[in-house]
Parts: sequence; structure tokens; C-alpha cells
Amino acid sequence: MTSHRYAPPTFRNGLIHKAGRKRRNSNDLPPGFADYVPVLPTRSGPDYGSSSRPVGPPYWQELGGRLIGLGQLVIGQLIEMIRSWRPKDILGIPLALTIIWLVALWWGEEAVFRRRVEACAWDRWESWPTASTPHHVVLVADPQLVDPHTYPGRPWPLSSLTVRYTDLYMRKSFQQITQVLAPDSVFFLGDLFDGGREWTTDSGYSDERESPEKRWRKYDSRYWIKEYGRFSRIFFDPWLHGESKSWDGQRKLVAGLPGNHDLGLGNGIRIPVRKRFQAYFGNGNRIDLVGNHTFVSLDTVSLSAKGQPSTEPGTAGIREGEEHNKDVWGPVDHFLHTANAEKSRTIDRELRVRYGFAENEMLDNTPVELDDPRAHRVPIETERDTEIPSVVLTHVPFYRAPGTPCGPFRERFPPHTSGDSSGEPPEKDEGNSIKVQAGEQYQNVLTQAVSNEIVDLVRNVTHVFSGDDHDYCDVIHHGYTSKHGGIREITVKSISWAMGIRTPGFLLLSLWNPVVVDGKSLSTEDTTIQTQLCLLPDQLSIFIRYGLLLAATLLVLLVRAVRIGYGPRSVVSRTQGHLLPLRKFDSSQPKRQDVTSASTQSSSTPNTASVRGTAGKSRAVSPSNGYGYAYNSAEEASPRISEKADGTTNGSLGAQRWNDIALDEPSRRKRRKGLLAVYDEFRSSILQVASVVLIYYVWLLLNS
Repeated sequence: MTSHRYAPPTFRNGLIHKAGRKRRNSNDLPPGFADYVPVLPTRSGPDYGSSSRPVGPPYWQELGGRLIGLGQLVIGQLIEMIRSWRPKDILGIPLALTIIWLVALWWGEEAVFRRRVEACAWDRWESWPTASTPHHVVLVADPQLVDPHTYPGRPWPLSSLTVRYTDLYMRKSFQQITQVLAPDSVFFLGDLFDGGREWTTDSGYSDERESPEKRWRKYDSRYWIKEYGRFSRIFFDPWLHGESKSWDGQRKLVAGLPGNHDLGLGNGIRIPVRKRFQAYFGNGNRIDLVGNHTFVSLDTVSLSAKGQPSTEPGTAGIREGEEHNKDVWGPVDHFLHTANAEKSRTIDRELRVRYGFAENEMLDNTPVELDDPRAHRVPIETERDTEIPSVVLTHVPFYRAPGTPCGPFRERFPPHTSGDSSGEPPEKDEGNSIKVQAGEQYQNVLTQAVSNEIVDLVRNVTHVFSGDDHDYCDVIHHGYTSKHGGIREITVKSISWAMGIRTPGFLLLSLWNPVVVDGKSLSTEDTTIQTQLCLLPDQLSIFIRYGLLLAATLLVLLVRAVRIGYGPRSVVSRTQGHLLPLRKFDSSQPKRQDVTSASTQSSSTPNTASVRGTAGKSRAVSPSNGYGYAYNSAEEASPRISEKADGTTNGSLGAQRWNDIALDEPSRRKRRKGLLAVYDEFRSSILQVASVVLIYYVWLLLNS
């Protein structure tokens, strides 16, 4: 028996071809790994001695060796890719397209929103005196969170994508409003939900709890609570993280004004639905003193039931004006008749606190006799005569004559110019106006009687702000009582891009009305309110730009793939290179004798190389230097092929071993040609670009 000293196998590119008798089943490894396995030095051999520790299970030893081998293979390939990288690769087409996509996504998901809101900065359009400290207000109309009621026939996943992207759009927009503009107060003008009036309630009679339409009865109060959580995440969460730049540091968000999609309209309102809405958003009828202006919020969708014919059986003969359904319009009517007195008390309390006095006026507590006339005198609360204007907030716009134009900022129907040379808009423009019409659960404008009653009871109304129409409308009402020559009403655009308009928006109010303790104004300006329409990005245009960029990307990559597949010279793609061998060597072929094995003892003939047995091969015992099979000599670690009589060698590699071939050498790599090469390159380049772009896009969506 011949003794051989242990000689570690020679490595090239971290790989060697298996030699000797086959001891591993090729089916145990993935394709491409079975014929090329890394072999690490072990402690077996005369120089290391034998270990007295027990040998572990062969399965775990073999598995560990394979895992270490795979790791070495991957690391080796990464090192080889880094070594073969060239500076000009940064100018490659896939990388250039990836950079273009990253910039386009950043612009479409972040930059364009911030730029649009920054264009509406207060100092860009305000014209107050230099030392003024105005109060800043943002009016938001008709979010109408998309739900099954919005697009009932839209299939999945389009319906889910619509919900996701409309919520994301409004959240990003409102987040920029709170961060960039930092308003002092925000008021919502109704229609917070789209199908809120339809969802079943937990209280009330069965006919009041459930929707008249059977298809909506499966949506109960738990679904409504879920929708309330959506609204909170979109609007309340960004507001809570915002800051105020007001001189008094007061911030206020009011979302209690209901719309017809929240409660219904007139006689179609169900009392349990209104109670649920008020329990979470507050009373829709309220007075807020904001920037020395009284904002009077009115639930006009409930007030519209006043004078409407009853829909209940047996009441068809009731004349208009007689009381019915008073539980719907009664609370609003009572608030409206006491609004002026409540407004006076609110102003008095606010001014007293602002100037350091007690919130309520102290009464005379001097004891008197019963026969003293002062004992029977009841304090009479007088209304304060102030110069604080009143602003009415309503969901449904005020009545106006049919065809009253809405001005140049109306998106869907721009105004027509008159036929004369002046170019002034006509007095009536049906296309540019809000249609005076009504239907089931909707009414475009209030009735003339209700509109007149509001103006007469609130008093000193200078501005009205409304929603419901989804588009912008700016009119001056000359038919109502006003000491300012007319009441200006602005219908605010919807903030959602799913409401039939391409460019959503919101309205900015700048309030400046300095007063003294008795409510007298110190301002010399003609108006105390300045307004500015702020437009948000066109989401559909952003999607169209994405689509055009996608088409251009696919076209460029296809042209590139055709050039590589049918180019005039041999072109090897940097993205198509294979990390693993593409063919399997036949282990049954005879192997040539390695030059390094010439000094070993063997028996040979002039024409055939001797074949050494592998019986002397021993399994590694200790894993300290790695797992795998150790060879008894360098001869066994080298693949051998037979040598013919004419001096040539057998085998496809010739005199060069597989390990002497660089993995990225084009002349040695087997490539597919024609359409197959075009397909391979087109697919690999798309994956290269999409893998980075999609990860970045998902990150933008999750962090917006």
C-alpha cells in the first residue's frame, strides 16, 4: 500500500471539477451545482492526525458542506462581477432608465404635491398691511371617501385600487396643507362619506335603522366605524402632527357639517343616522368665532325638509308650510331662530377673555328686601352691536336664478364670452352655472324661502361658503338683505379626484379684522376676508405620464435586445451573463493526467493514462476547516482525460481545465442567438429595471 501525503486541492475562481469516483448524487443539488462543488481542506490526513471526537450524522455533514459550498460560489461570483465592472457601465441603458423612473416616481408621488401647495403660500397672495397678523383658514369640501356606494359595478381589483389611490391622494394633499401652509383653522363643508346615509344603524326602529335599498343593508354600523377610521387616518392624523403659526396659537378643526351623502336630504333623512354622525363629528349647527368673524355652520340638508311634501302614507294632502317631519328640521330651525343671540353671547365671552376680563359678566349680588322693586327685576340680555361679520357655512349652495354664471375658475364648463366687443361674460350662462334642480336624495341649491330665512335670522352676513357641487363657483347675491351691497358665495371644489373633476382643490381664507373690547373694528380695509383658490395635482395626468414612460421604457429595451440578438458583432449583455455552467460534463469520459501528478507513483502504458482508485479517500472528521471529501493526493484533485496517440487530448476542453476559464469570458460562453437571445435579453433587462423601480414605488406608497 502506497502512502500519500495530503495535498489540498488547487482552487481557481473558487471552484474545482469533481474528480475520482462519484460519491455524491447529482440529484441532491440544484441544476448546475451537481458537477461543480467546492471542496475545502479538512483535517483528515497524516499531517493532521485523527480526531477522537465522535463523527456526526453523515446527513448534516454533507448538508453543511453543500451550504458552505453554495456560499463560496455566490461570494466568488460577486467578487468576479465587482472585478469585471467597468466605469462606463454606469451609462448603460437599463441603469439610465432606472434612474429616470426613480425621478419620475419621486416627482409624481411627492414633489408635485408639495410644489402645488407651496404655490398657494399665504404671502404670495395676501395684501394686508405690513404689521397685520391675519387668521388663516382652509375650507375642504366633499372628500366623499370612495366605498361600495360610489362605483357599485366596478370589479375587483379596480375597486380596491380606486379606494387606495383616492385615500392616498387626499392624505398626501392634506399632509402638505398642514405642513406647508400650517392653517390656524380647518372647516369641512360636508359629504365626508359617499354612502354614509345608507349604512345600517344599531338603534331605532327597523324602518329607520336599515336602508330603503336592500343591497345596502349588509353594511352595518361596524362598517361605518371602519369608514370613520379611514377618515381619521386621512385628515385627523396629519392635523394632530401639525403646528399653528397664528399669533394666539389656537388651532381648530371642525368636521361636523353634514352633507346629503352623510345623512340624506330633507324627508329622506333617518334620525338614527343623524345621531350616529353627530356622536362622532359633533353637532352640525354651531357658531365659532374665528379671526374676529363668526362662522355659523348650518345643517341645511335637514333644514331642507321644512316645506317639503311628506312621503309618509296618508300625508299626501298636507299643504306646503304645515308642520310635518319636524323631528328632522325642527332642531335646525330652533338653532336658526336663536343664532343671532347665541352669536352675540359668543362674541361677548371671547372678547372678555381676550382682554383679560371674566368670561361671564358678574351679576349684582347685593341682598335686598322682598318689597324692593330690584328683587323682581330680571336681567335682560341685550344683543351686542358689534362690527364682527358673519360667515355662513352650508353644504347645499344658496338659491340663485337659473343660468347665473359661476366665473372663470369653473373647470367643467368654462364661461362663454358675450358677443359684444367688451368681452364681458353674459348675465346668464347655463353651461357655466349650477343647475337649479333636485332629485332623489339631492338638491343642487336651497329653496329661495330657506335661503332668505337664513340671511334674515343670522344677520350681517357677508360671505357664504358651500360645497356639494364638486366644482368651483363664485357668485354675488344681490337679492338678499345685506349692508355690503351683496353677499358673496363661493362653492368650494372637491378635494377628491374621483368626483368628476380632473384638478381637485380647496379654498384659503385670510381673515384680518382687528377690534377693541366692545367689538368695534379698527380696520380701514374695504374687506376683512381675502380668498384664494388652490388647485391640487391632476392625478389622471400623472398616471398617463407613467403609462407613456412605461411604453417608452419597453420600446427602448426591446430595441436594445434586438441589437444584442442580431447585432453585426458579437455582443454579450451585461445583464444576461450566467453565473452557473450551462452544460454538464460527462463523468464517464476518460480524464487527462494533471501535470502536478507526474511525481506520484502510478502504473501506465505509452498510449493510455493510468486510472487510480478512490478507495483511499477518507471522509473529513472535523469541520474546523470545512466539510467535504478530501483527496489523498493532488493527482486525484485534478480531472484527467485520455490522450490519443497523435498527441491530442480527448474532451471538449482540450488542454485547458474548466477552472482556467473566466466565468465572464464571452468567447467561452455558450449563447443563444436570434429570437431566443432577444427574448432572454428583453426579459432580463425588464427584471433589472422593474426590481428597483417597484421596490422604490412601494416604499413611496407606504411612507406617503
